[in-house]
Amino acid sequence: MSTILETNSAEETFEFGKRIGETAEPGMVYTLVGDLGVGKTVLTQGVAAGLGIEGPVNSPTFTILQVYDQGRIPFYHFDVYRIGDVSEMDEIGYEDYFYGNGLCFIEWANLIEEILPEKYMEITIEKDLRKGTDYRRIKLETIDNR
Repeated sequence: MSTILETNSAEETFEFGKRIGETAEPGMVYTLVGDLGVGKTVLTQGVAAGLGIEGPVNSPTFTILQVYDQGRIPFYHFDVYRIGDVSEMDEIGYEDYFYGNGLCFIEWANLIEEILPEKYMEITIEKDLRKGTDYRRIKLETIDNR
């Protein structure tokens, strides 16, 4: 199953993320796919707001993982862009988060496809400059490899 959403501002992308956070349940895993600058962090900030997390939420590019415990459920935000080898995820203890009691968001998940859960939600964000600099096409798709 997949859904397509078009947004025309960072605020609309944020609001879409917020709706995800408001309806998220423990154990859900989302992957984020998209080029640099398409709005993955804006969407993630919306998710955090929907979970009731206050304060700054930034991409954990240099730390790989940020854990936010102050929302209604824990929020595990991965950015695996700098992972050199998938075995580095073992050092982080990724399974505790992927199969934990919170919501897991993984940016650049295509770099660690072999360790993703069998079932997850994939969010793909794309720009189309012909439709404006703030336009985003967001595809939400259920991936089930069971």
